[in-house]
Amino acid sequence: MFAKKHHFRVFGFLMSAILAFLMTGVITFINTGFDAGFLLRWSRAFVIAWPIALTIVLLLGPHVRAAADRLCTRDD
Repeated sequence: MFAKKHHFRVFGFLMSAILAFLMTGVITFINTGFDAGFLLRWSRAFVIAWPIALTIVLLLGPHVRAAADRLCTRDD
């Protein structure tokens, strides 16, 4: 499907989509409840949140991975 060199970008795309989808759904529900306008409010929040989440994952992902590698050094 995609070349292995694109793994980080595909991972970032999928991870940010899943996180933005779930988090905006939960926060929208907590803040406004579930009524007839819920799906519209949720979709608006998702459209705003996803590009932000994707940018954060792509920019900070390598630094977070490096920090995790430094923290996880034992082989047990």
